[in-house]
Amino acid sequence: MTHFTKVVLYTDTDGRARFRDEQIPLTEGNPQSLLSQVFASGGMQLRQSPVDFRSQIHCTGSPQWCFILAGQMEIGLQGGVSRIFKPGEHFYSADLLPEGATFDPAVHGHWSRQLGDVPLQTLFVRG
Repeated sequence: MTHFTKVVLYTDTDGRARFRDEQIPLTEGNPQSLLSQVFASGGMQLRQSPVDFRSQIHCTGSPQWCFILAGQMEIGLQGGVSRIFKPGEHFYSADLLPEGATFDPAVHGHWSRQLGDVPLQTLFVRG
């Protein structure tokens, strides 16, 4: 079966953000145009971040897809793990603050930054 790999940024049981890959089956369409099921969305938003942009550590407020349109985006996690996403790549951001927890930047969330000399352009699609 053919599939689409969904990179997921999520909150693990210890409250820390981690990455994992999930497979979305492409079971619809035809051999020339394999499709997934249709997923509902809660809207979309475009963002442009300047060269040298870097966020503070934060949790995702609402689960959303992030598609990189231009530039490069690095996502950093606690413990020094990071991943770089280039144009045409994506991740599903779902590292929510655990219910009942008080945000602790030494435990929760991730940071993001623009890399290189091209401003970062992203498309967010709410899940």
